[in-house]
Amino acid sequence: MLNTSLSLHHVIRESSLSKNAPLLIMMHGYGSDENDLFSFASELPEELFIISVKAPYPMQPYGNAWYAINFDAERGKWNDNEQAIQSRDLISKFIDEALNAYPVNAVNVSLLGFSQGSILSYAVALTYPEKVKNVVALSGYIVSDIFPEDLESRDYSNLDFYCSHGSVDQVIPVDWARQTPTFLNSLNIKNQYSEFPVGHGVAPKNFHEFKVWLSKRIS
Repeated sequence: MLNTSLSLHHVIRESSLSKNAPLLIMMHGYGSDENDLFSFASELPEELFIISVKAPYPMQPYGNAWYAINFDAERGKWNDNEQAIQSRDLISKFIDEALNAYPVNAVNVSLLGFSQGSILSYAVALTYPEKVKNVVALSGYIVSDIFPEDLESRDYSNLDFYCSHGSVDQVIPVDWARQTPTFLNSLNIKNQYSEFPVGHGVAPKNFHEFKVWLSKRIS
């Protein structure tokens, strides 16, 4: 089902529950769209109300981005952190809109992101921890430039992260992802980190593992 009335274009799969459904918001990777991760929806717990959102910056000839990734001789590859922060705050606004628009539980919100969407999911949860309960962060890494400066003084006791990465990822080096548990532990955030022998993608075992992890936490 398609909904165009909120600030981000998105597709939904309704919950088996008529009210207070746990909400899962999906954020795709760079150059993709809302239909990508939505292919997971039919395999996830039926009580989840699932929203898969499209990133706000269109790319040519197709696809969308949460923020630009630029390449030049002087700086090499670099992220547009201003756009990333705008997208972070837009997702926060979208969560509020979704809570008003759909029969979901405001204290049972999970994020699922892949690659650039995973990077954004870290930023949203660490900036707006009161809005998020669980995060499934697939094939991403920590970009501290898009976090608030007062991380150490914030209360993250409600957050729980599932993080995974391909050990032969050719897009985002696995060494970057391996720094995540140390970072989350330093903030006393509950987390699980797994690696799978694949590239920049989600292996079947990876999908099964995060599905089980999420199922235990949405009830």
